[in-house]
Amino acid sequence: MIATSPLLDSGLIETFRRDGFVVVDGLLDVAELDDYGVAVTAAVDERTSGDTRALADKSRYQQAFLQCMNLWEDHPAVRPLTFHPRLGQAAAELLGVAAVRVWHDQALYKQPGGRPTDAHQDHPYWPIEQTASVTAWIPFAGSTKESGAMAYLPGSHAIGLRKFVNIFVGEPEDILADPEVAGIEPVLVELPKGSVAFHHGLTVHLAGANTTSRDRAVHTIIYFPDGSTRGYPSPHFAVDRAGIGIGQQIASDVTPVAWPRPDGDLPEPPESEIVVPNGIINPGAVPKRRRR
Repeated sequence: MIATSPLLDSGLIETFRRDGFVVVDGLLDVAELDDYGVAVTAAVDERTSGDTRALADKSRYQQAFLQCMNLWEDHPAVRPLTFHPRLGQAAAELLGVAAVRVWHDQALYKQPGGRPTDAHQDHPYWPIEQTASVTAWIPFAGSTKESGAMAYLPGSHAIGLRKFVNIFVGEPEDILADPEVAGIEPVLVELPKGSVAFHHGLTVHLAGANTTSRDRAVHTIIYFPDGSTRGYPSPHFAVDRAGIGIGQQIASDVTPVAWPRPDGDLPEPPESEIVVPNGIINPGAVPKRRRR
């Protein structure tokens, strides 16, 4: 049965639309979160098992976190989290739309000693014409300043800035010095276990270093409104795998509907392979093969 009752308090929705981020406390049950944490960590360990380099030997970007995308495709135990109905419904309500699709999921594990995540916006990395998108940020053990909690520039999503910051190679431009956002103070957001942070795709955000002795274990899901279209020729596997051209709706088995879905209904992974540029991502970032 598809949920129809509202999930979020109107005040949370108003906060998100004003600030470009919001924390939904207790959105996930702690016991189920523990199970999902085990599944995602096992998937990350498998994806990255071939990379034995010390943290200091990795690129600047790779020192920020281990990045494993589309875990829902090759690790079935992760799929119920990526397509969790409460997460999808919350995303839809925050965006004020009837249905949302998954652009992709990704685990972002900041290792002990991992460097800060450079300030950036997410949406400029994606060739989606419309700018409505939202990311669910799920820390399995909560997040603290010491572990690398996120910080957001409140209201930055509404300024009109859509700037590509190359955080992948070399030292990136400091978007915090951009005149449009230079006067906005980042707000550090520490999350208790079970809470989920959502941020708009145009919200400028960053994260601190992990000074603890354990991974900052986080799973994220990016949602966009059903009916959105491809606006740019810049490559991205979420549209290129399905051959979606400029001006066409982004709708395929690569970006399935996340909400609403019938209870217990999970999508099958697509047959097509993921192709990404070499040298800008972590080893193990994408599935090597498809599993059912």
